[in-house]
Amino acid sequence: MNSALTATAAGFGTGLSLIVAIGAQNAFVLRQGVRRDAVFAVVAICALSDAALIALGVGGVGAVVVAWPSVLTAVGLVGGLFLIGYGCLAARRVLKPSALTLEPGSAGASGAAGVAGSGSSRRRAVLTCLAMTWLNPHVYLDTVFLLGSIAADRGPWRWTFGLGAVAASLVWFAALGFGARLLSPLLARPSAWRVLDALIAATMIVLGATLIAGV
Repeated sequence: MNSALTATAAGFGTGLSLIVAIGAQNAFVLRQGVRRDAVFAVVAICALSDAALIALGVGGVGAVVVAWPSVLTAVGLVGGLFLIGYGCLAARRVLKPSALTLEPGSAGASGAAGVAGSGSSRRRAVLTCLAMTWLNPHVYLDTVFLLGSIAADRGPWRWTFGLGAVAASLVWFAALGFGARLLSPLLARPSAWRVLDALIAATMIVLGATLIAGV
């Protein structure tokens, strides 16, 4: 029997199953969480962006966008190039452990220099997070098209289903971003950072190449 509770639970489970996967966005949120760099801003951007995209999908916008396949093609090309570029930066960090820090800003920075470094780091994190989210066509396919089509089957409960999916996104990104600091003791050594950045580099480059190949 359809009800608000079952629709919300279904939306939460479906949303979580689509979000909890190794991807560019999750890898970025994890790294920011471990570094404790602009975590609140990154989590907020990811959760609010998902909420907006889910609302578009539940509202039926996905069917309209399907009529313009060139839009997804352009997004896939730009997003693929961006992910490959970010992956190359992560690979460079593997070769330069001195650039790896656990705290936001420059290691050992203090005073005005430390504040400036922190502000610059936060701006970079926000811009990168926005690009990771909105230049990835997989995000549109999952949240707008797939979730939107599943929500449509819920009839009058489709917005309740969407609310459950939004809640799943918020819970996941908050847990990933703020819970990542528990890994700080493990990643206190440069060698551990090399492993993390190597995994991030491989993930970004493979996903970027996959996006471009599918264009």
